[in-house]
Amino acid sequence: MSKAYGVIHRFSEDVDLTYDIRAIASDLVGDSSTPLPSSKSQGKKWSKEIRYRLAHWVATEIVPQLTRCINQKGLSATVRAEDGKVFVDYSSLTKGTGYVASTVILEFGARSTGEPSEPRAIHCDAATHLQGVVFPTATPKVMRAERTFWEKTTAIHVFCAQGAFRGGDRFARHWHDVTRLDIAGFGDAAIADKALAKAVADHKSIFFAEKAASGEIIDYHAAVAGGLQLVPAADALSALVIDYQHMVEDRLFLDDVEPFETLLDRCHKIQLKANSASVQGSTPKK
Repeated sequence: MSKAYGVIHRFSEDVDLTYDIRAIASDLVGDSSTPLPSSKSQGKKWSKEIRYRLAHWVATEIVPQLTRCINQKGLSATVRAEDGKVFVDYSSLTKGTGYVASTVILEFGARSTGEPSEPRAIHCDAATHLQGVVFPTATPKVMRAERTFWEKTTAIHVFCAQGAFRGGDRFARHWHDVTRLDIAGFGDAAIADKALAKAVADHKSIFFAEKAASGEIIDYHAAVAGGLQLVPAADALSALVIDYQHMVEDRLFLDDVEPFETLLDRCHKIQLKANSASVQGSTPKK
């Protein structure tokens, strides 16, 4: 979102990459136009096999390539793998609060197609400041921002239902990112795309089924059809405030920092907009 679309102005230490499920698990997917398992139990079997294949590919293909490149350049960094993640540890010139480690994380996933996507030009952030230096560029295939909007809002919805974030700390960034996507117009476009919202709900219902704090299964389809929650309550809200303050203290934002209350108000307005649009666009019951 920061490099491909230029809408998120914050430091990000991780890069999300998708290995198309149709490529890594063609024998499981078959010729289906919608590469989803037929049931949650089958989904668990697919997930187990795909995780194994992905971890093996990362360890035998990605890590050796990165290690060779780092050694050839004489850089002070090391590469290690943990399941589907690659960690590039480097020596930092300065130290912050410790909220962000001196590590670049390449986080691979292989349970989706990564669609819809489009090619986007990527340029180094330093290029505009060092015009006498030529930096490499790339044009990778990037997941469209509209899908990222629904991926992030449904992840926030899960946090609100559970009161915690499974990925550990550094979760306040999702609230920030959603507001920036909305300001850039991608929120409206995503909300208007009912088919995309349903596709995300279909995918997460199978591969990322979660339970609320009450023990009930979280209904992703209800979330994208008028029941989205982006503002947490009670203890969860307190945890979000603390995490956001850690982002501020470690100076992760490249622009002026907005007060947390402003951020939350923006999210509340997005929540109302998404839910209102879903209700207005629904088919009246007979």
